Amino acid sequence: MILQTLPSTLRTDPFPHVCATQAFDFAQSLKILSWLEKDAPWKLKIAEFYEQYEFSFDQLELPCDIESTFNGKSLINLREKLEHTFDANLSNKIDITAHKLVKGQRIRIHNDFIPNEETHRVLIQLNRAWSSENGGVLMMFGSKNTEDLRNIYNPAHNTSVAFEISPVSYHAVSPINFGDRYTLVLSFYGK
Repeated sequence: MILQTLPSTLRTDPFPHVCATQAFDFAQSLKILSWLEKDAPWKLKIAEFYEQYEFSFDQLELPCDIESTFNGKSLINLREKLEHTFDANLSNKIDITAHKLVKGQRIRIHNDFIPNEETHRVLIQLNRAWSSENGGVLMMFGSKNTEDLRNIYNPAHNTSVAFEISPVSYHAVSPINFGDRYTLVLSFYGK
């Protein structure tokens, strides 16, 4: 099951978001991480504000020991938790991608907002013994100005951040100093 718990207390600064300390059952989180490290079909993508390795779960045959983690029931449960927490009305459409950042890579400040596209996102971190020295922290800003930093979240293993995507949901990931940073990205859409 995805997201064992999702806090009911919504943080609003600098935009609506919540953090959870246990995204998956711990043993399952290690199985997924091992697959990401060894067998996942990574492809380098270079865009205007980032360079990273990524792939989509769309039409991907997942290993048997992790496939059930992303079944319809788990995703419906997660969608319902998000609807309740964010007071949102979400469609059945859910996109899942995986991202890997390696030394020197980063994601510059952006908001992901595209009218009539995704409205909410869940980021699940799967990283071995990650500390702030590794870099790769998720940063949230009050505006597109990098000096307007409001929150920093270390990508500790098996943690998650869910947030509302809007014209003001400015966020970024600091440069990776060492190690590989793995993130599952679940995108949700309004009805």
